[in-house]
Amino acid sequence: MTRSGGRAAGVFLWQRLRGDRGPLIRFLLWAGVESLPAFLAGRAVASAVDQGFLAGEPLVGVAWLAVLALASAVGAFGARGVLLTTAVIVEPLRDTLVTRTVETTLRHALTGSRMQQDRSGVARLTRQVEIVREAAGSLLSVVCRFAFSFVGVCIGTLTLEPTAGLLVFAPVVLGVGCYVVSLRGVVRAQVRSIVATESLAHEAWRLSAGLRDITAYGLEEPALRRVDDAARENAQAEIALARLAALRTLALGVGGWLPLVLVLLWVRWGAGAMSAGAVLGVLTYIAQNLRPAVQALVQGVGTTGIRLFVTLGRLLRDQESQPEEAGRGTALPPPATPRVSAVPDPRTGVGQESAGVAVALDSVSFSYAGGTNEVFSGIGLRVNPGEHIAVVGPSGIGKSTLASLLAGTNSPTHGQIRLDGVSLTTLTPRQQGLIRTYLPQEAYVFTGTLRENLLYLTDGPTDDHLLDHAVEAFGVDRLVSEAGGYDGPLLPSQLSSGERQLIALIRAYLSPARLTVLDEATCHLDPATEARAEGIMRERPGTLVVVAHRISSARAADRVMVLDGGTPRIGSHEHMLAESGLYRDLVGLWSPISTTP
Repeated sequence: MTRSGGRAAGVFLWQRLRGDRGPLIRFLLWAGVESLPAFLAGRAVASAVDQGFLAGEPLVGVAWLAVLALASAVGAFGARGVLLTTAVIVEPLRDTLVTRTVETTLRHALTGSRMQQDRSGVARLTRQVEIVREAAGSLLSVVCRFAFSFVGVCIGTLTLEPTAGLLVFAPVVLGVGCYVVSLRGVVRAQVRSIVATESLAHEAWRLSAGLRDITAYGLEEPALRRVDDAARENAQAEIALARLAALRTLALGVGGWLPLVLVLLWVRWGAGAMSAGAVLGVLTYIAQNLRPAVQALVQGVGTTGIRLFVTLGRLLRDQESQPEEAGRGTALPPPATPRVSAVPDPRTGVGQESAGVAVALDSVSFSYAGGTNEVFSGIGLRVNPGEHIAVVGPSGIGKSTLASLLAGTNSPTHGQIRLDGVSLTTLTPRQQGLIRTYLPQEAYVFTGTLRENLLYLTDGPTDDHLLDHAVEAFGVDRLVSEAGGYDGPLLPSQLSSGERQLIALIRAYLSPARLTVLDEATCHLDPATEARAEGIMRERPGTLVVVAHRISSARAADRVMVLDGGTPRIGSHEHMLAESGLYRDLVGLWSPISTTP
């Protein structure tokens, strides 16, 4: 954590506390009530001994102890109030950080580069925000309790014996002060620990995200090496942080135990006429109140406080960093023909003039982060506007990776992908979403109404007759009836995988996108339903790229692209049967086995 990061965290906390003073004032009042025993403990013990038991007045001694017991009960009631008001203070702090973290993550996702996204935002939201919430409440309680206890002990010992008060005050200031000065090194170690934790989470995510291609290309060793390096750095950071715990032990010894030793030595050789009750009272102040308060402060500041300021500083730094603005990017040139709705109106023919997108891959290479081998190397492809391309190949060869490159969810390590002549990397994700639709194998359906799910990708209101046309075409009338109409509730858990895919297909059909990429988006449908769905998508104006898993998809395409681990081949179905042995093998596997003798 830099100095500016710590200052930003302190300013943020101060603004939050100052913004709503009511809970803070109530907290301080309850903390004062909780600390009442710290003011009375030593005085009550001294009076009970000197004025009661040693003076032959046991009832007086018992009365003073009863006062102390009553003060302890009142202090327990105050502790309850401290706990409740602490929640009132820190929960709004947590809500604010969650809101800002989610907004920042979404803003980066919508405006930043997809290749720069990772899962460290998940760690910030699920772990670091909770660290700030818990640490803020704990540190607030610890600091206030120490302050009230320290003031109470100093006042109490000064009233009993001024010299003893000085013996208590000086070591505490020395021990706590030296520890505070040494916190800079502890802060650096804490920063290293947090960065290492985020790095480990990021590397683990990158490993899981590319697991299939990593396995297919034999990249397990370099991928695991990166995760292992991140895990080792995380372990070393935690070990270095643990070693600094010795500073807490030293500060506790000076501030918590040294006053007790000095008072005992002074009683033995220099106390003079100090009474037995006063000695017991001072020792009670130190052992019962001061030492636990110093211990709680040292441990709280050394662990909770540092974690609070380091974590909060990183959260604020991430939230203040502005990604590329949403409106920035390169606009696509207008299509050759007027672009209207991508869905043809069955009654008016609206949408028939919509043009597809010309797709060009120029010497595109791609490898996952940390990989030594490339999934693709220098491939080229030209897809004409409105053309239908089927991508085939053995499992794990990179078909889904190619689909993700066309969809913009991955970016090539070399080369360029162009849509209508414009590089895909110059378009923001929002601009890409207005041009293309990408359906992965596992369809995304969310809890909401059926209408909301079907119109999720549309850019404006859609008439029910368009919905009726799409629903009838894809054959999901029964699903609409079971949901109680378009405005009925839809629960993803109650849908089959095929039903979810049909909803996603209708969503893509109704979208204004001029490029549709289907990554085995019909794999959970039966052959007849799949053929009908792909036929409807082919009739839809626009460019269509399908990762095929049945021969019917390849036969119906204008051209077939075969991925075999080398240079991709592309041509018509008949041409690929003649030129590609792999394609002939795949067609044989897809074709039904004849039972005719």
